[in-house]
Amino acid sequence: MFSLFDPRAWLHLVKIVNYYNYSHVTPSRRVTFAGVRNVSPDAVFQNPERIAIGHRVRIGSRCHIWAGPGNGRIIIGDDVLFGPEVMLTAATYRHDLGHPVTEQPMAEADIVIGNDVWLATRAIVLPGTRLGAGCIVAAGAVVRGEFPPMSIIAGSPARIVSQRVIVEDNSRS
Repeated sequence: MFSLFDPRAWLHLVKIVNYYNYSHVTPSRRVTFAGVRNVSPDAVFQNPERIAIGHRVRIGSRCHIWAGPGNGRIIIGDDVLFGPEVMLTAATYRHDLGHPVTEQPMAEADIVIGNDVWLATRAIVLPGTRLGAGCIVAAGAVVRGEFPPMSIIAGSPARIVSQRVIVEDNSRS
């Protein structure tokens, strides 16, 4: 009963509401959505003015979509599915200039995700990545580079492990 009246608990609630507002509510208004928004309420956006999301995209719980602070963009095609905890970042710190990492400039490059791509749980997509239409990214993969359409990608660093094959379903005719 005493915890209900503890002001520290209420102050923590204010912090949580503030975080939610600046990481999800306010930024999601500035993301360019081509269609209906289907975004988990705990997804996080950074630099949303450089994020474009296509039609029928579903973004799972605790996903982080971070465009670069300067010019790195994220472009997501139609019919893309994000599993939980997927992270896209169009910027990363440099580490090779002989200074502490946080004092070095960020390296930025666009991320482009084609139509009909599935990013499974905890996939990480790094700056400069381009995923062709129909790619599948396995859970936990760390992806950097260009991948042709219909690739199945897995590992850390990610590599092509197979090709997706579309089989026509004639049972619906």
